[in-house]
Amino acid sequence: MHPEYAKVKLPTEETFFDTKREVNGLNLHTVCEEARCPNRGECWSDGTATFMVLGKNCSRACRFCSVTHGFVQPLDPMEPSKVATAVKEMGLKYVVITSVDRDDLPDQGAHHFANVIKEVKDTGAVVEVLTPDFRGNKECIDAILNEAPVVFAHNVETVRRLSSSVRDHRAGYDQSLEVLDYAASKGFVTKSSIMVGLGETDEEVIETMKDLRGVDVSILTIGQYLRPSKMQLPVVEYSSMSRFEKFKEIGYELGFQFVASGPLVRTSYRAAEAWAMRRH
Repeated sequence: MHPEYAKVKLPTEETFFDTKREVNGLNLHTVCEEARCPNRGECWSDGTATFMVLGKNCSRACRFCSVTHGFVQPLDPMEPSKVATAVKEMGLKYVVITSVDRDDLPDQGAHHFANVIKEVKDTGAVVEVLTPDFRGNKECIDAILNEAPVVFAHNVETVRRLSSSVRDHRAGYDQSLEVLDYAASKGFVTKSSIMVGLGETDEEVIETMKDLRGVDVSILTIGQYLRPSKMQLPVVEYSSMSRFEKFKEIGYELGFQFVASGPLVRTSYRAAEAWAMRRH
């Protein structure tokens, strides 16, 4: 039996459909749709979206993710300007840019990603990024950091014990921590996310939170894993609201500047609010 929070209402606001038409009209992709985010109705109705660049298909095959895997296509050289056009026409002030993994490319798509950031910033919008791990390549990470996003996010996704069974074999728990550590060492506000409901214990989640604080992550989001389709991993457990509240309290005790913890929380959910309201 699915809990009530897993039953998301269909959007009816006109703004939602305006956003959808804008994105589709420019042949853009959003993680909102590709990852079947449960919050896309709320966010799109507010006129915000998280743009997913480097194409629609991912070179990796994480077992929790509904983004299409394989059959990667050439990069669209017009994608940076298309995203910037959408940002201007939608009147966005705070934009989140994420991407698929592109292990097939020499620079893993880092410079194309950076060009998107640059063109979006030229519109006057504030930019947050949610990046792949770039296999820990610091030159690729630097290409992103050189464009000065206000928040650098990369997701550890799950606890150490489950990482190899949940994520693609090219990803890694320690590799993700190293990416976050490197960005934080350069003075950037960093952010990461943990999914619960995959069989982790409370102690393992708290240990992961401590590991993230150990590399100076500032913003943490914790959400319930919701199986996108029968092709992904099944949900092991639906967490109670009290569990999410406990993690939130512990997060602040550990020193995170902002913690969002709840069933439908995702990395980019209310991203501007998280950035603005973090404790200094």
